[in-house]
Amino acid sequence: MTGGPEPLSDVAREAFTRELADLRTERETVAVTLRDDGGDQVGDRADQADELQRVTELQRLDARITDIESRLREGAVAGPPSTDTIGVGSTVTLRFADAMEATVQIGEVAEALDATMVTADSPLGRALLGHRAGDTVTYDTPGGPATAVVLSLGDGDGDGGNDRS
Repeated sequence: MTGGPEPLSDVAREAFTRELADLRTERETVAVTLRDDGGDQVGDRADQADELQRVTELQRLDARITDIESRLREGAVAGPPSTDTIGVGSTVTLRFADAMEATVQIGEVAEALDATMVTADSPLGRALLGHRAGDTVTYDTPGGPATAVVLSLGDGDGDGGNDRS
């Protein structure tokens, strides 16, 4: 990633929004199970361990909620993906070693039914980040190292982005 605010694809924004709603619901459910006794009651060790586990779960949920909210804010201010170098949100046309060509989008969240989405943390996604049209990238596959040539780079709006360079 570039270190600056990264664009957020529509698919990722929707996935993060759904996850955020689910996390908030889960947090409410856990929070109501915590005692608000001010420490006046002394329970047995099992009760104390259970309470500590719920507090730990609330902390985990709060941390993930904060992460998602931050990422949604960052994506809102990042603007469109670069058409100069590959980053999150970029649409990239590739030619693989077997001469097959494919257009993929670099995203943060892969939808199970979206065969055109490549996550930025996948081997191919990591290899592509920061590259430009005309570059050849090498990445690992279960069958061993593979290469692909970046034919063109766009911003995901369907206009094809830059022509081959």
